[in-house]
Amino acid sequence: MTDVREALGAFWDRFGRYLPYLLLAAYLVRAFLEAPSTGQLFATLVIGIASGCVYAIAASGLVLTYATTGVFNFAHGAVGMMAAYLYWALIQQHDVPVPLALLLILFVFAPLVGLVIERVMRYFADAPVQTTVTVTIAITVMLIGLAQKMFPPDSGFRLDPLLGLKTVDIWEARPSYDNILALVLAIAVAIILRGLLFVSRTGVAMRAVVDNPTLAALNGAPPNTIARYSWMLGSILAALAGVLLASQTGSATQIELTFFILAAYGAAVIGKLKSLPLTFAGAIVLGVLKEQAFFILPKGNFWSSMQIALPGVFLFLSVLLVPAARLSVGRVVGVKAPRVPKLRESLIRGAVFLGAMVVLSRIAPSANLTDMTRALIYGVLLLSLVLLTGFSGQISLCQYVFVGVGAWAMGYYFGGHSILGMLLAGLVAVPFGAFVALPAIRLQGLYLALVTLGFAAMSQDLVLSHSFLYGGGDVRVGRLHLFGIKFDSGPMFFVLCAIVFTLMAVAILALKRGPLGRRLAALRDSQAACATLGLDVRRTKLVVFSMSAFIAGVAGALFGGLNAFNSVVQFDRINNIVLLLFAVVGGITTVTGALIGGSLFALLPYVQSEYPDQAGLVFAAVAIAVVALGRQPNGLAGMLFEAVSGRGKAGREKRDDSPAAKELARAST
Repeated sequence: MTDVREALGAFWDRFGRYLPYLLLAAYLVRAFLEAPSTGQLFATLVIGIASGCVYAIAASGLVLTYATTGVFNFAHGAVGMMAAYLYWALIQQHDVPVPLALLLILFVFAPLVGLVIERVMRYFADAPVQTTVTVTIAITVMLIGLAQKMFPPDSGFRLDPLLGLKTVDIWEARPSYDNILALVLAIAVAIILRGLLFVSRTGVAMRAVVDNPTLAALNGAPPNTIARYSWMLGSILAALAGVLLASQTGSATQIELTFFILAAYGAAVIGKLKSLPLTFAGAIVLGVLKEQAFFILPKGNFWSSMQIALPGVFLFLSVLLVPAARLSVGRVVGVKAPRVPKLRESLIRGAVFLGAMVVLSRIAPSANLTDMTRALIYGVLLLSLVLLTGFSGQISLCQYVFVGVGAWAMGYYFGGHSILGMLLAGLVAVPFGAFVALPAIRLQGLYLALVTLGFAAMSQDLVLSHSFLYGGGDVRVGRLHLFGIKFDSGPMFFVLCAIVFTLMAVAILALKRGPLGRRLAALRDSQAACATLGLDVRRTKLVVFSMSAFIAGVAGALFGGLNAFNSVVQFDRINNIVLLLFAVVGGITTVTGALIGGSLFALLPYVQSEYPDQAGLVFAAVAIAVVALGRQPNGLAGMLFEAVSGRGKAGREKRDDSPAAKELARAST
């Protein structure tokens, strides 16, 4: 069986790169057969190429930044979104002429943003991929928060086409002037970047800095200066793509516009994050697929959703085409985490915590009890990331998919309030976790983050929005009834959430102390060492993803019971990246960090409801905290443990400095 699997893997690595071309050829044949007329097929083809050109511009900026700095900028879309909103503010609110506004956005704002991001990322120059991914995601959330603060929903954001509504007649196609502009700009960007990277001395220095910054510096290529150029150019291209996309879509929220540029991620992956021609081709293919989807896909509600989910599907599939990653060697010494308590200590601490929560449920104001319950539920959800990311080092940006299916299973089966429904909520999420684990078996680091992000994007449109789940309307989820005890009231449901959190925390700590916990720690520190020692890396990843999905599914059952009526908007894909940030702030390696992160995460809905004008600042504050804690893998919980252990150490040193100790020291001397 192993030989067959290895043979299939070798075949895929050798011939998998031809799959996109075969799919494109099959698509063209089907589109040609299904199109009402050749002229209409040509018309949609022209519009698709024009749309793909905008994605090509955005993807080229991603490839430029990654090829010259080694950092994949998840904030690329947020930079484009911010540029589009500021451009709109200049022309609509301050009456700045369009040409001058474009110059200010592209050659003042964008370069300044690039310089700021470069300065932040320089601090993490030697950090692992997981850290750089988290920091760039934090910058994304910070920019979204600032945009929401500066441009509230009632600001009236809407962009008209840059060159008006005029069109050009080309057979039966009528591309607009903006479509032609996008095509011209994409070709110009491709030619300029190609010449910059492979002809000019600056481009050669940029690529040399990535390969060996020390050697490049000895040959006169200053790494910091080269990195500044790269980030500035990448931000300019992101801003240009953001303005072009916003002018095409007309009006879009900050989150929608940020994720519109998500499609560029798939094009960049098609180009293997280094080939501009392949990146350009991938972007064109995506643009054409989006426009021709009406002809290529069968009719039906599911296939209509597929048209909307196409960017996420494209990203997910493009990452699957990446050859299997080599096992990382990692570090000899693992991440320094607080000591794991023994079983007896865990049970005592869990009992004390549970007793405190019971008392708190009696004395807490009823107005705040819902927010406190939400904190415990988020704590349970973050435990799934503690197990997956904190213990094993596997990045996941799709936990809310498991939460959504868990809430649905709890409400749809066994009356919506049975313990069997809660168990089913966790079990239903397991196949989804196993499905994500399949690409995780052959991917790691950056590509794992991308494939889980793509999975979250397509699952929101294809799975959670399906008529069988939340597409058919709101799903009512009840609260647990067990042995005649009903947890319907606020205090009782709060106690139930505390019980679940305690049980999950004790179980995770027991797992951490056992053989699986040691395998997960070894997997986090060095996958190559695991394989060398004979550990089954693939099976370990499959197990940890499935267990993490189970915990998230149980959290979804509690989440559904808290809200009573649940809809697909509650499981939006943006929540996945925000969840990761709160996990990092609280401390992604400890159960205490999960509780701290969950408590902070619960403040977000409270602020959004009580102080809607300040909700954007909360996003920005969390992002800043992530950047500040980027080199503290244990987050606020780690700082708390260090402070407590520091006081204990100081106390021991003070006792050693007692008169008796001094006398003993003199006698020894």
